[in-house]
Amino acid sequence: MLLADEFFLIAHDDATGKPRLNPGTAGIGLAAALLGELLLFGRITLDSGELTIVDRRPPPDALAHTVLDQLAGEAQHRQIRLWIDFLRYGAAESVGERLARSGAVRRHEYRRMLRTTTAYLPVDINAAAWPGTRLRALVDRDEPAEQPDLTLLGLVGATNLTREVLWHGRSEAQRRIDQLLTNLAPPLRELVAHTEAAVGAAVLSHRQ
Repeated sequence: MLLADEFFLIAHDDATGKPRLNPGTAGIGLAAALLGELLLFGRITLDSGELTIVDRRPPPDALAHTVLDQLAGEAQHRQIRLWIDFLRYGAAESVGERLARSGAVRRHEYRRMLRTTTAYLPVDINAAAWPGTRLRALVDRDEPAEQPDLTLLGLVGATNLTREVLWHGRSEAQRRIDQLLTNLAPPLRELVAHTEAAVGAAVLSHRQ
């Protein structure tokens, strides 16, 4: 399962599919996760707030391929914050549909106040809970972590979802998380930092 898929599952209730984040924050996290997939695939890099395509070969996933094509089609726009802002509006639907195609969730439409809303309901509660369970084990154990898991952990923290992953020992766990994230590759660490800044800016804008 890819980075944005796992973030999507953590950002929704394991049993009901109910969102744990407001749409704005969820969109930012998912947009960053989609860009994170391209970083992990080795198709782009990130430095000083600017994205650079380093490999134009199609990634093995269709949605990742679409995002790479978007970046390539607007190569003059390289600022990471601009791309997070652009991708966040359709990210939930794009990732939800990818999960539906894989069989991890089922698409459900319902009407409310003359509007049709789409929800993505988990097919298997245990499978939906697995990304969060894996991160919890990562924090609890003193073991090395792979870059995809560290990136997911960073994005969970950047979008204030940490409480959904951790059930106990919050202050001690946060120290462990901070320690783990020092092992993130610089482009991925920068992605997490820009995601946190985007979430903070969105919250500030909403309050004004």
